[in-house]
Amino acid sequence: MLAAATALTNPSLSSSGLRFSSDFNRTPYSASVATNAFPSSRSSVPRSFRVRSAATKPAKSPAEEDWKIKRAYLLEKRVRSVDVKEAFRLQKENNFVILDIRPEAEFKEAHPPGAINVQIYRLIKEWTAWDIARRAAFAFFGIFAGTEENPDFIQSVESKLDKDAKIIVACSTGGTMKPSQNLPEGQQSRSLIAAYLLVLNGYKNVFHLEGGLYNWFKEGLPAVTEEE
Repeated sequence: MLAAATALTNPSLSSSGLRFSSDFNRTPYSASVATNAFPSSRSSVPRSFRVRSAATKPAKSPAEEDWKIKRAYLLEKRVRSVDVKEAFRLQKENNFVILDIRPEAEFKEAHPPGAINVQIYRLIKEWTAWDIARRAAFAFFGIFAGTEENPDFIQSVESKLDKDAKIIVACSTGGTMKPSQNLPEGQQSRSLIAAYLLVLNGYKNVFHLEGGLYNWFKEGLPAVTEEE
């Protein structure tokens, strides 16, 4: 009763107080506190403060878009899939560059001659609360070398290949955009994700290696190894 009476007789307390807001443009957890709810003689007290959750999941990146969206855009941009023998011919006769987007260690073990390596995924490096949660999720499935999207992928490609370059994107298995009875939308792969990112960022001549580098090596096509 005394608190209520005080609030009624003191306009500075009844006109403001603790306020909670959902700041969806930043994180789903946000609180804003008006400082005049807590009278202070110091004028240096900040007007407001915010409390945020350090483990909030980041916004979805283009690479994490639904596969149906990526596939539709690849088809719209007429990204062609080629088998390994066609890729080898295009590399030799038409100046196509094979962009090997596997991890660097796999690239060094074996890759097509003249291929350029820019990994689309890398080992998780950071130790934020969110990264620790992801490491734990990988470990639950027995995967102790979890990977994350390489944030410098496009920037690294741009440093090596201009937007008019003729590119064949390759990963280990390749994936496919071709529908089948079991896979009506085809099957996503690292190379198809990379191809999507490339055309999304203005690359005009992007092809995709059907069957991946597994088929390249299986067919006995030229390969080189980089010694440590």
